[in-house]
Amino acid sequence: MLEALFRPQSVAVIGASQDRSKIGNIILRNIMVSGYRGELYPINPRAEEIEGLKAFPAVSTVGKGAVDLAVVAVPASFVLDVARDCGEAGVKALVVISAGFKETGKEGLEREKELVAICRQYGMRLLGPNCVGVMDTHTPLNASFAAGFPHQGEIAFISQSGAMLVAILDWSIREKIGFSQFVSMGNKADLDETDLIEAVANDPHTKVILCYLEDIKEGQRFLTVAEKVTREKPVVVLKAGVSEAGAKAASSHTGALAGSNIAYDAAFRQAGVIRVQSMRELFELAMVFTRQPIPRGKRVAVVTNAGGPGIITADSVARQGLEMARLGRETAEELRNKLPREASIFNPVDVLGDAQPERFRVAIEKVLADENVDGVLVLCCPTAVTDPKGTAQVMAELHACFPQKPMVGVFMGGESMAGGVEILSQAGIPCFTFPEVAVEVLAGLVRYGSIKGRPPREEVPSYFDVRPDVVRRIIKRVREERRRTLLSSEAAAVASAYGIPVVPIRLARQVAEAVNIAGEYGYPVVLKVASPDILHKTDIGGVRMGLQSPDEVRQAFWEIVDSAARHFPRATIYGVEVQKVYPKGVELIVGMTRDLQFGPLIAFGLGGVYVNLLKDVAFRLTWGLGPQEIEAMIRETKAYSFLRGFRGEKPCDLGAVVEVVGRVARLVTDFPEIVELDINPVFAYPEGAVSVDIKITIG
Repeated sequence: MLEALFRPQSVAVIGASQDRSKIGNIILRNIMVSGYRGELYPINPRAEEIEGLKAFPAVSTVGKGAVDLAVVAVPASFVLDVARDCGEAGVKALVVISAGFKETGKEGLEREKELVAICRQYGMRLLGPNCVGVMDTHTPLNASFAAGFPHQGEIAFISQSGAMLVAILDWSIREKIGFSQFVSMGNKADLDETDLIEAVANDPHTKVILCYLEDIKEGQRFLTVAEKVTREKPVVVLKAGVSEAGAKAASSHTGALAGSNIAYDAAFRQAGVIRVQSMRELFELAMVFTRQPIPRGKRVAVVTNAGGPGIITADSVARQGLEMARLGRETAEELRNKLPREASIFNPVDVLGDAQPERFRVAIEKVLADENVDGVLVLCCPTAVTDPKGTAQVMAELHACFPQKPMVGVFMGGESMAGGVEILSQAGIPCFTFPEVAVEVLAGLVRYGSIKGRPPREEVPSYFDVRPDVVRRIIKRVREERRRTLLSSEAAAVASAYGIPVVPIRLARQVAEAVNIAGEYGYPVVLKVASPDILHKTDIGGVRMGLQSPDEVRQAFWEIVDSAARHFPRATIYGVEVQKVYPKGVELIVGMTRDLQFGPLIAFGLGGVYVNLLKDVAFRLTWGLGPQEIEAMIRETKAYSFLRGFRGEKPCDLGAVVEVVGRVARLVTDFPEIVELDINPVFAYPEGAVSVDIKITIG
C-alpha cells in the first residue's frame, strides 16, 4: 500500500535546480545522498544536467509510466500544470512541497481543491501540499528538504507539523535513534493520518507508529483503521490543541461537560491508541516498544541499591496503576540466603549501597525467574563503590537470558554513570535518570499488552423493535415550526419510539385537557410549561410538583402560563405538559453531544443536582459501543457504587441501565439531526430504569 510513496522504482524532482541553495536542489541531493537505488530524474526546462544527472523539461518527456513518484518544489502558481503533466505521464504519487494553498486563504483553498481534483482524475495519491516530504530508511529514500537522514530503525513518525518533524529528525540523529519512516503530512489535502497509519502498519520494518496530530480528518475511518492496526502494532499519538478555551457554548449538561479533547480521549481509548501528553513521553515509549517485550501482566519487581529511591519507585508504580509484585516464597528464601542480613528481600529488593555487580546479579536473576514478576526495574545510585559498567553488563547478560520479560534501568547520577548507560543502550535496555519516567514506560508496555490482547470488538445490538418512522415525523414537525428544541413530551415520544422507558408525559393546551390527563395518570402529577424558548423552567415558576387534585392542577396551569408570559413575554408557549410521578430511584444522567470529528459522544454519570457539582461523568463514542463497553463506562463513575447498592440499599438493575445507554446510542446514530440529548435524571431501580426529564436539540 502506497508503494509509490515509500518504495518507488523511480523518482522525479520537479523544480530541481543547479543552485545548491534552492529547495529543489536540496531535495535532489538528499535523495542521492540517502543511497536511493532507483531511477532519478531532475526536472527543469532550463537545464540539461543537474548534479551530474540528465535533466528533463517535464515529467512527460521522461516517458509514459517511467516515473512512480514526483516531488514537486515549484511556485504554487505552477503546481496545477505540473500535476496535470504528471497525471498524463502516469505518475502514481505526488509529494507537493510547495506552499501557497489553503494555509494562505480563499484563493489558496480553491487551488488546493483543484489540485486534489486533478490527482483523483488521474488516480495519483497526493502527500501535502505545504509539507517537508517523506523518508524511508529501508528503501532508502529521503525525498524531503530536511537537513539529514535518520538512522535506520523500526519507528515510523507521522507529523502534521513540518517544523516538529525536522526538529525531531535533528535530535534523533544526535541521540542515534533509528526510524523506519518520517512523513510530513502538510495540508492533508489527500493522504491523511489514517491513510499513512494504515500504510506504515503494513511495513515489515516498522514496530511502532508515532503521530504528532493537531486534528483528525476522517474520524470514523480513523477509528476503524486504528482499531485494526493497534491489535498488531502500537500507535502512540501526541494530540496538540487540547485547550477547551475555544469550545462552543452548549445548551445541555452533556455539551457543557464534554469538549473536543474528551472526544479525542474517548476515540483513542476505543481504538486502542495510546495517547501521550509530551514529546518526551512519545519518544520514550517508542524506544521501549522497539527494544523490550510486551509483559504478560502489570506486576513489577524493583531491585535497588538505595532505599529512598526504591520507595519513590514503589509509589510511582502505584500511581501508574501497576502492582508491586509479591515475590514467591522460594525467591525470598534464596535472596535471604545469598544477600547480606541487612538487605531487604521483599519488593523493592534493596541490595544495599555497597553492592557490587555480582550482588546485583543475584537479586536480578532471582526476581526475573519468579513467575509472579512480569517486569523488572533496576535502580542504581552512585556510591563510592558502585560499578555502573559492571552492573549494566550484568543487566545485559540477564536480559538476554530472560528475553520474555521487560527490563528498564534507572542510573541516577551524571558523568559517573555514563559508561553504564551506554552499555545498557547497546543492549537495548532503556535507561533513565529518574525512576518516575522508567515506571511510565513500563506502564506504557503494560497498557499496550492489554490493548493487543483485548477481545474482538463486540457486536452492537440491533434493537429490532425501534420505530424510526415515529422519530422522523416528530422531527419533521419540529422543523416545520422552525424550532430546534423538542418539547418534553415530544422528546419522550422520540425516546419511547426507540424502546427507552419513559415516565408518561403529554401536552395539554387547555385546562380541561390537563385535568383529564392527570386523572388518567392518577395523582400526584407534575406540570411543566411547554416552551422551546424557556430552558430553565424551575427558575421562573414554570414547574409545579406533587399536585394532588383537579383543583390544584387548574390553579397550577394558570399560574404557570401567567408566570411564563411575565418572564418571557416573547416566548412561544404551547401549553402545559402533564407528567406522571414515579418513585425516586438512583439518579443518573445519560447524554449525548455530537463531536465534529467522531460523531455522537455518549455521557454517563450521576444525575440530578450532582451533574455539575461532581462532574462524575464517563464518555464513549457510539462507534462500536456494545454492552460490555457501556458497562465499563458505568464502572468508571461513582454512580456504579450506588447502582451496586450503597450503604445497605438494594442493588439496581445494571442491565436495564446498560440498555438505556445502548438504545440512546442507537437513536443518535440513526438520527444525525439530533445534535444534543440529555436524559436527566434517569431513575434506576432494583428492577428496571425509567427516563424522567428528556431534552433533545436538533440541528
